Amino acid sequence: MTAPLLTIDHLSVAFRQNGVERRVVDDLSLRIAAGETLALVGESGSGKSVTALSVLRLLPSPPVVYPQGDIHFRGQSLLNADERTLRGIRGNQIAMIFQEPMVSLNPLHTLEKQLYEVLALHRGMRREAARAEMLTCLDRVGIRNAAARLNDYPHQLSGGERQRVMIAMALLTRPALLIADEPTTALDVSVQAQILALLDELKRELNMGLLFITHNLTLVRRIADNVAVMHQGRCVERNTSSVLFSAPQHPYTQKLLAAEPDGDPVPLPADAPVLLEVRNLSVAFAIRKGLLRRTVGHHHALHTLSFTLRAGESLGLVGESGSGKSTTGLALLRLIQSGGEILFDGQPLHRMNRKQLLPVRRRIQVVFQDPNSSLNPRLDVQNIIAEGLRVHQPTLSAAAREAAVITALQEVGLDPDTRHRYPSEFSGGQRQRIAIARALILKPELIILDEPTSSLDMSVQAQILTLLKTLQARHGLTYVFISHDLRWFARCVIRWWCCARGKWSNRGHATRFSPRRGQTTRASCSRCVNSEGVMA
Repeated sequence: MTAPLLTIDHLSVAFRQNGVERRVVDDLSLRIAAGETLALVGESGSGKSVTALSVLRLLPSPPVVYPQGDIHFRGQSLLNADERTLRGIRGNQIAMIFQEPMVSLNPLHTLEKQLYEVLALHRGMRREAARAEMLTCLDRVGIRNAAARLNDYPHQLSGGERQRVMIAMALLTRPALLIADEPTTALDVSVQAQILALLDELKRELNMGLLFITHNLTLVRRIADNVAVMHQGRCVERNTSSVLFSAPQHPYTQKLLAAEPDGDPVPLPADAPVLLEVRNLSVAFAIRKGLLRRTVGHHHALHTLSFTLRAGESLGLVGESGSGKSTTGLALLRLIQSGGEILFDGQPLHRMNRKQLLPVRRRIQVVFQDPNSSLNPRLDVQNIIAEGLRVHQPTLSAAAREAAVITALQEVGLDPDTRHRYPSEFSGGQRQRIAIARALILKPELIILDEPTSSLDMSVQAQILTLLKTLQARHGLTYVFISHDLRWFARCVIRWWCCARGKWSNRGHATRFSPRRGQTTRASCSRCVNSEGVMA
């Protein structure tokens, strides 16, 4: 019998602070052979990412300790290896795609510099040969016009494009083992399929082992040979993919597989007035070149979008990564310069300066895609949620602000006693609830939701969307729902627009692509595809 590529034997991982040891992974055992894909699934906070980071010894010690167990790669212990040995393994033999691409990419360096650094360090390539390899890999992961994008910085890319660059960076090293921690979180279904096909191709080509960490069970069904289910730090079920999906044994596994969207969108009152009117909205970014950074052209990220939104209505904006969805949201918020007209409750936002916009901003709030980046890690939850009150209601007393924070936390289903904790002490789903509470505390009329469930597991996604619908019905909220995940659209939005390369070319009623139980997201997408074949 062939020896496994990676062996995890009875591993326990704990965080030790002030003499108190808190275990986050307990007695975990896994095996990955060369050419095998093992999917690690479970809800946020179950210990999946901690396990992945432990393989490469990337967790800070202290406070991290390993009370028991060991990790072997090709028969060599990683927990007992010295730093020099680990440096030879990291990147060269084991590569990792991290969950947070904006944190992992250096914001001060161009894509070319960061990709070349990987090839020079791990494969000893010269710049000319490295450039050709970079362009090939970027094209394979779905970066359009790769040659022109090499000089871009990470902030100039969309969330999905940054994720694709991270995938390319990991694949350039041609590792024996690839650890992919939520590699498709920010990607639309068409790019997801492209990435999965690429990973499968490279796995066969290099006989590469793959540890695939995700909450998307549809992807697990397609790519995984074996599946391990984690719950509260323990592996509760382990089996082949076909057996686990057809006959799950553990109640938690059954719960995960049953986590499907249900219900209908909150109905719109017949006499609801128009709240938001958009006419010919467009966004163009200047292209600057040369020593003096002169403008030589413009990149049109959004072309002439027009729509009306009634009070209490939910509008869905759907499209592939980089199509202009988030740009549309930022333009509606007047956070980036745009052309066209934006009328909110009859007020021309496009003519207002920053001071004039301040009273209106209280009525329009946003929940960003990544709560890890949008929540200040140096502030506790009390101060994060109360920040809007200090700006828009400066005369409010400290006691009144605290009372408002407690009410907001209760509305989103969080314990008010946790308000003095910091964001790092919460799971991904809890952080998203905090972001919703921060938006809700100002009692807005319109909330722009930019991928509010993209980084959450299926069960928590269902909880967040149920919460959003409950809040909408209770407070009469109006939503602009930005997403690439169509599974939830038919349950949350009344109307939708489909975007392709900055052009909003297809629209309709959500019931047109209502996914029935058992259908794949891809099948649902085929019913809202535009003429260019986006999302198909």
